[in-house]
Amino acid sequence: MTIKGWNYNIHAKIITGYLTILVCLVLSLLIVINRMTALQNEVDFVSKHDIEVHDLANQIQKNILQMETGMRGYVITGNEEYLEPYNLASRSWLDNYNKLHSMLGDNGSQKGNLDEIKPLMMTWIEKSGEYVINQKKANNVEALDEHFTKNTGKKLTDQLRTQLDSFLTNEKQLTANRITQLNQNNTNLKITLYAIIILVTVITIVTAFFLSNSIVRTIKQVVEAIKSITDSESEVDLTTRIKVNTRDETQELAEAMNSLLSNLERQSWVQESMTDISTMYQGITDITELSQAFVTKLAPLLEATYGVVYLRRSQGGLVDYVKVAGYAIANEERVAASFRLGEGLIGQAAADKRIFLIDKLPEEHFEVTSGLGASSPTNLLIAPILFEDRVEAVVEFAAFQPFLAQHLTLLDLLQDKFGSVISSVNGRMEVERLLGESQILTEELQAQSEELQAQSEELQMQQEQLKVTNEFLEEQKQFAEQRAYDLKKAKDELEEYSLKLQMSSQYKTDFLANMSHELRTPLNSILILSQMLMESNTEMDSAEVSEYARVVNTSGGDLLRLIDDILDLSKIEAGKIEILTDEVNVTEIPQMMRNLFDPVAANKNVMFNVLTDPDVPAVILTDGQRLQQILKNLLSNAFKFTERGSVTVRMEMAAPEEVPDIQAEEGVLAISVTDTGIGIPLEKQQIIFDAFQQVDGTTNRQYGGTGLGLSICREFTKLLGGALHVQSEPGKGSTFTLYIPCKLESDYYGRVDDYGLALEEVAASTRVLTEEEVPADEPTEVESSGDLLFKGKKVLLVEDDGRNVFALVTALERKGVTVEVAENGKRAIEMLRQQADFDLIFMDIMMPVMGGYEAMQVIRQDLGMQSLPIIALTAKAMKGERDKCMEAGASDYIMKPLNIDQLFSLMRVWLTEQVDPQ
Repeated sequence: MTIKGWNYNIHAKIITGYLTILVCLVLSLLIVINRMTALQNEVDFVSKHDIEVHDLANQIQKNILQMETGMRGYVITGNEEYLEPYNLASRSWLDNYNKLHSMLGDNGSQKGNLDEIKPLMMTWIEKSGEYVINQKKANNVEALDEHFTKNTGKKLTDQLRTQLDSFLTNEKQLTANRITQLNQNNTNLKITLYAIIILVTVITIVTAFFLSNSIVRTIKQVVEAIKSITDSESEVDLTTRIKVNTRDETQELAEAMNSLLSNLERQSWVQESMTDISTMYQGITDITELSQAFVTKLAPLLEATYGVVYLRRSQGGLVDYVKVAGYAIANEERVAASFRLGEGLIGQAAADKRIFLIDKLPEEHFEVTSGLGASSPTNLLIAPILFEDRVEAVVEFAAFQPFLAQHLTLLDLLQDKFGSVISSVNGRMEVERLLGESQILTEELQAQSEELQAQSEELQMQQEQLKVTNEFLEEQKQFAEQRAYDLKKAKDELEEYSLKLQMSSQYKTDFLANMSHELRTPLNSILILSQMLMESNTEMDSAEVSEYARVVNTSGGDLLRLIDDILDLSKIEAGKIEILTDEVNVTEIPQMMRNLFDPVAANKNVMFNVLTDPDVPAVILTDGQRLQQILKNLLSNAFKFTERGSVTVRMEMAAPEEVPDIQAEEGVLAISVTDTGIGIPLEKQQIIFDAFQQVDGTTNRQYGGTGLGLSICREFTKLLGGALHVQSEPGKGSTFTLYIPCKLESDYYGRVDDYGLALEEVAASTRVLTEEEVPADEPTEVESSGDLLFKGKKVLLVEDDGRNVFALVTALERKGVTVEVAENGKRAIEMLRQQADFDLIFMDIMMPVMGGYEAMQVIRQDLGMQSLPIIALTAKAMKGERDKCMEAGASDYIMKPLNIDQLFSLMRVWLTEQVDPQ
């Protein structure tokens, strides 16, 4: 469908169809509504007008009956109450009559009938009703009897009833007629509604048919046109175009199809041209012939009137493009023979690797001649021919008309294909050239073949040797790589060990500096006081000398303990300690701790508590000496670092989950030492147990000490099969908890690790009485008898140190002993050879000329003095030193510095044995 000046598309057609159907529906709805309104008005008229007319007529009839009844009741009874209905009806009948009369304005006949009733009503009221009432009121019985005898009122009443009945009958007939008309109108409405539905349906179908036919008809035209294009038996006719007269979407579909056909036609032309040119290449082996055939074939396809081909040439490293073929060239002199890269449009196209399209060429650019004349092309096309991104040739075409898009597409597709053909032809030409040269060289090669064969065999042998060598080198390479990896790993380990060694060296440096300080402090006191005693002995009284001697003795004891710590450090390297397991009375530990540390607590004004849980066993099986030493060290540290507050020892049984690493059948005893001292930072709570590492390891430490106490405690704890834990917070105090099994298993006896620390070994074989066991101010019977034993005895002292000689000689002579001194072992041998009446020999170990070991061997073996007691004096306290002295011939062994009481005790033992060998 076409409307002039308006594109009536499918969308508009569909909208028009829907609008037409909608208009029909609206009109139908309006007609139905109008008819239903008229019918409703008629129903309303019947329901309101007719019913009200009937009601009013019935009301008038009722009024007449009320007046007649009231009049008779009054006449009969004389009671005026019967007049109330009469009076009410006489007042209302005229109003009802007037309403009824007004409603009958459109019905003249009924109105006339009603007009005839009114005079009768007035006459009855006047001549019957009012007359009878008045006569009754006047009590005129005769008039009443005459009135009722004549039946004057009854005749009027009967006439009124007849008139009213006739009126009502007519009204009912009129109502019945109206109802019949209503039914007829209702039937007509149904017929009209059905007719409208049928009419709208017909209009809808016609409209739909018209619109679908209008749309489908044009689409069928497009489909038939497409079939006409593709149903050709020979080939597809791409020149056919679809024509559609409608101006809607089908026209757009046709135009799109025509555009598609145009594109297909161009692509078909490009493919056919490509096929023609590709078939032209076959059989050509000369590059010049190929170029000429290419330009001759391509120029007509591009509708060009001029064409030329330039091929790539490389000479001496320089690249240029030379003309090898042309099309319709009239003047060879005007055509350039060659171009370098970037020279002219030909060289620039080769350099840029893109197509140049130029239109509106000037007339003087060049001319194409024919038999009739010469003309100047106006359009120029220059395109590079590529192969593997290298320009193999450049073609140039000129034409009078503009080059089309399909021409450019064809040329673009030919760039790579023709480039590959050029490369292929050049390759074939090169192959032919090389083939000729190879034929020339064939004879020479054949002549050299025997020599090459021999060389080949030799090379094969060398190859096998190289293969073996390569395998060997590969193995060496793998070995070298593994060696390099091992060396790197060893280097890393050495660096790590070096770092640890540096740290250990620093710890030892700090430790030795601290130890030097600790050693110098008591030594300084000894030196000063001994010098004062030496210089001012005559000026001092005995009490002052005794005090100085006590201080010197105390300082010496401190030195001895420090030397013991140093010896313990040396026993770390020895790594051998013996554990003596015995029953330990746990109930004695609290009292022992109180005896030892109550004075310390009182001195520092610190509370000291020892708490024991009831479930703690009375006796455990462990090394009591090591246990006491651990507790002493822990309590010493607790009091050392606690200035105020309290120190608490608590003994209880540990829960299994507290120490899962300790397996003990009879339970684990937990002894905790809690103080309110300075506390230990979290990062230092582990290093305080390591050897040579302290919380503060410098010489300026506030609290002193060597820093080995906790290390000794930890290692002894391990030997006892237990564990030592610490919980601490700086500023609040610390809790050290010792866990030890109640029964030490045999696996732990004598066990110590590489860093185990040990307490002092008892060097002497006899029991030493300490000052606590035998007070100095109470001489015993043993001492008295000992002094008598010493008198008159002769002792040989072999010692090279004059200070030790002086001290020992002085002490022995006070006991009445005669002392001879030899400065070394050799001198002692000489003295024994001269006189053998010595009762005892004190033999130092480290001496010049001849040491103590060698001297004792000579005495026992060469001199044969097997029964002469020899007591070895040594500063060496390492494990095995006693056995070494015994093997050399010593009778007993005592360590330096000497405890004079221990020395006298040993002398009593050996001198007593000499007196009573039994």
